[in-house]
Amino acid sequence: MLIVLAAVAGWPLMRTIYFGFTDASLADLEARRWVGFANYFSILQMPSGRVIYDGLLADPVWWRAVWNTVRFAVISVTCETVLGMIVALVLNTKFRGRGIVRAAILIPWAIPTIVSAKMWQWMLNDQFGIINDVLLKLGLIGTKIAWTASADTAMVAILIVDIWKATPFMALLILAGLQMLPQEIYEVAKLDGVGAWKVFWKITLPLIRPALMVAMIFRGLDALRIFDLIYVLTPNNIHTKSMSVFARECLFEFDKFAHGSAASTLLFLILALLTMLVLWLGRIRLDKDY
Repeated sequence: MLIVLAAVAGWPLMRTIYFGFTDASLADLEARRWVGFANYFSILQMPSGRVIYDGLLADPVWWRAVWNTVRFAVISVTCETVLGMIVALVLNTKFRGRGIVRAAILIPWAIPTIVSAKMWQWMLNDQFGIINDVLLKLGLIGTKIAWTASADTAMVAILIVDIWKATPFMALLILAGLQMLPQEIYEVAKLDGVGAWKVFWKITLPLIRPALMVAMIFRGLDALRIFDLIYVLTPNNIHTKSMSVFARECLFEFDKFAHGSAASTLLFLILALLTMLVLWLGRIRLDKDY
């Protein structure tokens, strides 16, 4: 297993990190030269005395992509966690047809992302999309909106699609945690006359905290490397460009292979640091009295 992981993940990762310290070009990777940290940050002194800052860390487009990605991840994971919790609590109760509802709610997550993106692209179209048609008939808007083309609504459209697709995943993981809870605790709380809201905050939420943290970590990592949804719905849009889209453009479209490798390396470092931070903040102290 370790050999397979090293071959399919470790070796490409190390090659990408290495290319980030060279001037490699996609046209001729073998003609690369070692340039150190020049792809990340460099200072050029012109004969006129002017100082030019170059490299990824001095690129405003990169920092805009970082901001877009972080903003998307925070909003989407927060909304998906809240909605997933609500859905999981509903599905955890006993009612007729619960099995069918549980299966049906996973359909958005089961649909491939590219298929979902193309479907929503048609639905959000400003000329013949059903979303504008419904909103116009309800009187919620006065004119058709170009959801994926306007700078004001492009990110909102992406968030709507992502929340619709990923909420079932969060609900499934939280539901798994809810079903592992001992029912004796709830029976005792019911006998003591504890209210439902207090039971949720004092019993349910602390007990499912490990499952909730796992769900948020997985979903957060997935959101931070978002690519396909943005690439299909809003191509070449500076207002929604993520770090993955930025890296892909540099690697294959702009012939900046070394620059794109540096961007991919920074994306990997950001994901690793944020994962460690979330694990540290969400750690469970077994030696602490609650």
